[in-house]
Amino acid sequence: MEAPHARAQAVPPPGGTRRKAAAAATREWLVVSQSGGACLEDVGKHQVMARTGLPARDLRVLDPNLSYPSSILGRERAIVVNLERFRAVITAHEVLIPNSKDPVVAPFVRELQARVSDSGGANQTCDLDGEALTKETSTWPGISVPGAGLRDALEASRQNNSILARENSSLPAPPPLALIKVQSMKKVLPFEFRALEVCLESACRCLEAETLTLEKEAYPALDELTSKISTLNLERVRQIKSRLVAISGRVQKVRDELEQLLDDDMDMAEMYLTEKLMNQRIFESSLSRIHENDHDHDGKDHHDVNNDDDDDDDDDDVTEGNRGEDIQSDPGSSNGSITAIKPNIEELEMLLEAYFVQIDGTLNKLSHLREYVDDTEDYINIMLDDKQNQLLQMGVMLSTATVVITAGVVVVGLFGMNIGISLYNPPTTPEEAQKSDMKFWGTTFGTIGGCVILYILAIGWGKKSGLLQ
Repeated sequence: MEAPHARAQAVPPPGGTRRKAAAAATREWLVVSQSGGACLEDVGKHQVMARTGLPARDLRVLDPNLSYPSSILGRERAIVVNLERFRAVITAHEVLIPNSKDPVVAPFVRELQARVSDSGGANQTCDLDGEALTKETSTWPGISVPGAGLRDALEASRQNNSILARENSSLPAPPPLALIKVQSMKKVLPFEFRALEVCLESACRCLEAETLTLEKEAYPALDELTSKISTLNLERVRQIKSRLVAISGRVQKVRDELEQLLDDDMDMAEMYLTEKLMNQRIFESSLSRIHENDHDHDGKDHHDVNNDDDDDDDDDDVTEGNRGEDIQSDPGSSNGSITAIKPNIEELEMLLEAYFVQIDGTLNKLSHLREYVDDTEDYINIMLDDKQNQLLQMGVMLSTATVVITAGVVVVGLFGMNIGISLYNPPTTPEEAQKSDMKFWGTTFGTIGGCVILYILAIGWGKKSGLLQ
């Protein structure tokens, strides 16, 4: 009777389960608007999908708990950016950041707010000399020049005799130097490109900083290893090489992603969110005008039929035919205008190429460092081979000496045999004792000399044959 009661207590209440599931389904996103303002919002996955038009697989790329390689995905209404630890969903009017509480992402958020808020001052531009130009405009034949500060330059140019002569003639006057400066003024990028630029810049800066840190640690460690080969130095170089392989893979992935985007014009055109939104509004307004014209034509035709039943039959047919042609031509023209309006992908291409060159330079630094590591390894291997050769030569010399000494031991053993010969007889006279001593020392020194000569001959033969240096 107690077991069912305990089992009933182990089951959690259904309300708590729903609350936990709801808490797990929602996530805190930092939303940065076009004005630079930021706010935290707790939204669910389906709300983000409805808000940005992204599929669920793209949102999994942005999950901070999962590890995905770097990627930049252009979709119909948003751009998904996953570069290192900088992850964001960029739309035409806002940026959604899932991991805003990461300490590494905090500088990125501040830079993003400052960069997108700078667009408010885009109406005030600067010339090449850094002087501010106001919104007031002055005119040149066929060209509109912003900035009242350019009037003096235009007046000075008009005083030139060559320009006055051209004004009196039918040929148009060339623009002065001030207009050339105006033509080179910076163009304001769309919101999505400014946000994408911040993501690319932050990722490239992060990888560049890690590369510089690795270079500062790697080159001294490699130089120290070449001067002193030890277990500690070898362990340091092994760790540095592991970090080098990891960073090189990350940089290579970012570079490949940018290269893939630069090679595909359709992917770049897909990222023009503001342009697509404007074209959609133009298309919708064109359709609304077409429907209004259709309604006006129907009312006019009905009024003409009530007034003249017999005389206006042909006119009704002509009007109906013209109206049909207008209806058929207007949607076609509107659709043609929308399809004809293609984004200038050169703008995005120049942006991506700038950071492609930067990330390619970082990859070149890592490649040079990898080559330096490989050269150091080759040098260490050569040194180790040389030491090994020296040890082998020493082993050959010691083995030769052992053989020679063994030959001398054989001679000593022969003389030490317990055999009765006249040489072992004790001397009876002083002359015999002296002769016996001379024989002993002659035999001893002869044996030693023979061993030395035999060793010299063996070493000389080894050097002559190339076995020894």
